[in-house]
Amino acid sequence: MSHLAIYRKYRPATFEDLLGQETIVKILKEEAKRDRLSHAYILSGPRGTGKTTSARLLAKIANCEKREKDSAFKEKGEPCNACTVCLAIDEGKSLDVVEIDGASNRGVDEIRDLKESIRTAPMASRFKVYIIDEAHMLTKDAWNALLKTLEEPPSYIIIILATTEMEKVPATIASRAQKFYFKLVPREEIVKKLTKIAKEEKIKISDEALDLIADYAEGSFRDSESLLDQMISLGDKSIEVEEIEKAVGKIGFDKIDEFVAFLLKGDQAKALEFVSSIADGGFSLSQFLRDVIQHLRRILVLRTNPQMEAVFKKEMMAEHLGKILAQAKNFTPAHVGLIKTLITAYGEMRYSQFPRIPLEVAIVEGLEKTKA
Repeated sequence: MSHLAIYRKYRPATFEDLLGQETIVKILKEEAKRDRLSHAYILSGPRGTGKTTSARLLAKIANCEKREKDSAFKEKGEPCNACTVCLAIDEGKSLDVVEIDGASNRGVDEIRDLKESIRTAPMASRFKVYIIDEAHMLTKDAWNALLKTLEEPPSYIIIILATTEMEKVPATIASRAQKFYFKLVPREEIVKKLTKIAKEEKIKISDEALDLIADYAEGSFRDSESLLDQMISLGDKSIEVEEIEKAVGKIGFDKIDEFVAFLLKGDQAKALEFVSSIADGGFSLSQFLRDVIQHLRRILVLRTNPQMEAVFKKEMMAEHLGKILAQAKNFTPAHVGLIKTLITAYGEMRYSQFPRIPLEVAIVEGLEKTKA
């Protein structure tokens, strides 16, 4: 029996479960309560933030049998997840909910087939729902064919486009749909959900490891859950930050903090030795420098504006924020030049066959400037 991926196993079953998108949830639930669902939606935003999940929730809400029969339940603005229709959608067996991958079905012929299908009334539900993922991959001809449907949609049709590149959706299409932008999910929300999953799966994982997974995911629930799934597959009962570092080639906070301490103290020798150990360990030097720059940026901001501590509390563990605040005491105006030098090196490293050299040169030059 195949393993069910964690991101699928713990996919939100209701809008209340959709974390980090409060405004979108509020609007869609109100539309559901009032039976004011639109005939077309465009859900845009970064990967793994809930677009396809929301599309499926809309499909369930539009067709949920309990909502149709129970007016009190309807006021919740949620699907019941128990009726025949909801279960069929969850299992991918509903003939009235069609999911199309825009990347592999991007031609005009596929959209013409869609237009023919749209002319047929739903078989077992109130609405036929078409979910087109990666919609920005559709061709010009495909967009034109789809436009004809959106101009005069049948009353039983709902079309939902999901895309990571809203700018590629033609204005003629966008103007005929409700548009929602899904933002990156805050780190604390990702950590909260990963903690819950680890508890359900009876996996022990350190706070440092959770933080690194959340940091690696960069605001994507799906990426964080996929990485946690990967680590659980190792079979260890306890997951530590070192295992995450090896798996993704990304250094944890404590090591970044240690390296930045060498920079702020002007310890060129130890900083270069640290880079050598990172390179020998097989870690990505460009990713390492990116994290160092982000670390220094937070120190600079807190040194300049202490009130930003309230903002960073949402982005970091309390223990990590405390270390950033301690480092800020050693930050001087001369270190601004060091940050600029490192940013230049980062740009050079991305296109260099020898990424270690620009980093080492930047450390030497940057620290020399702090002494001037």
